[in-house]
This record gives sequence, C-alpha cells and structure tokens, in this order.
Amino acid sequence: MILSFSTCVEVEAHLRSGSRTIVIPIGSTEQHGPTGLLGTDWMCPEIIAARAETQSNQVLIGPTFNVGMAQHHLAFPGTISLRPSTMMLVLKDWISSFCAQGFQTIYFLNGHGGNIPTIEAAFSEFYAEASYEKRRSSLILILRNWWQLAGVEELARRQFPHGHGSHAEPSEISVTQAAYPASIKTAHCHPPIAPSGPVRDALDFKARHPDGRMGSDPLQADPRHGEDLIALAAQGLLAELAALEAGHDQLG
Repeated sequence: MILSFSTCVEVEAHLRSGSRTIVIPIGSTEQHGPTGLLGTDWMCPEIIAARAETQSNQVLIGPTFNVGMAQHHLAFPGTISLRPSTMMLVLKDWISSFCAQGFQTIYFLNGHGGNIPTIEAAFSEFYAEASYEKRRSSLILILRNWWQLAGVEELARRQFPHGHGSHAEPSEISVTQAAYPASIKTAHCHPPIAPSGPVRDALDFKARHPDGRMGSDPLQADPRHGEDLIALAAQGLLAELAALEAGHDQLG
C-alpha cells in the first residue's frame, strides 16, 4: 500500500486492521559523481520499499523524504541540503503527524550516510520530550540503511571486490540503473578508483574529490547487479517488518 496513492479512508482501515507500521524512504538530493543520478540516495530506498510493497499487502510505504543533510556536496551543482537543525525539526513534525494518527512504528529506510547523525539526533530529541514529561512513549523509531539489510553488503562486496568506495558507489548506481534503464549515464573517470578522504565543508570536499567520487569506481555499475541487490534488500526489509509486527523491536 502506497500512502500517496491511498485515501484517508483506506489508511484508517489499514490502521484498524492492526498494522501500525509505516516505512519512510529517506535519502538526499546530491551529486554522485560523473555517472550517478542526483536522486540516487532517495531513489535506492524508494525502489527497494516499492519492491517490498509489491510482495506484501501488509506493507505501508509513506512519502519519500528526498532532501537530507548534504552540505558537503554543495559545491556541486544540483545538490540540495538541509541544515542538521532544520532536518531535525522537519523529521519531528513528520514523526509527530504519524504518531497522532495512531502509527506505532516508523521505519526510516535510509540511503544517505550523511543523514545518520541527524536522524539519530532527531530520534533522541523525540524521546527526550517523553522523558522530561515523565511519560513512556509507545512509539518505535527505526533507522535502517538499505545496504545494511540482511546479506546486502556481502553481495555488494562480491559484485564489486575492488573500487566499491564510500560515495558514488557502483552498488547504489546499479540499483538506479536497474530501476531507470533509460537514465543510465556514461563518462570517463580518472583515476579509475577515486581517492578517499575525510568529509568536512563543501569546498574542502571538492578540493579532495574534484569529480565527486570517494574511493569508488562507479563505471563497474551494472543493472543486473542492481536487480539482485533490489531483490535481496526487499527480502530483508520484509523480514524486518515482519519481526516488528511480531513485537520484536530489537533488530540486529
């Protein structure tokens, strides 16, 4: 079930059925090197969540949170970023909206590593309010990076044993290529495997990584690998959602 393509009556019926979990794909709109789409980080979790939804009528997928914390990419045209403080406030309002309607578990399926500290801080702020008000929150907030779903990292290492890197990776680009074959891009990358380095401000990032890649060779991307990653990640997502519905809120 896709929230945006449902009516309020249908969502109310879904909640009455006993399923009170919603999946929010969350990512970023940022540069991904010479061949990666700007939407890669929100597209990957959205693609995986959509695949899972086709395999289970119990899964509810919310709207994609498609602009994240990407200030270090702002020297590259097309990047959009929220400040961490802004993103935390927006997340709080999304969470509060779902909580007020009766959702009990909000599962954020993340596609951008730069979002992690901000999402975790937003969770902490939400729970802190309950603590200071001396009440117990019934809400379960989950953050899961799509590449951490069962078996996905291992598969990506087998597919790309050299030059996987940490940004503009062939695995994430393969996922978008599988879903959007008409948008596959080509380019020349030199050196084939980009150097790695720290992440600080935007101008420092571009000086260290002039073509946007970090330790990666995205030209290895292949839509066939992407399809395998999507299928495995969707399977892992469904398994975790089933565990949550069964009352197991400690995911490995």
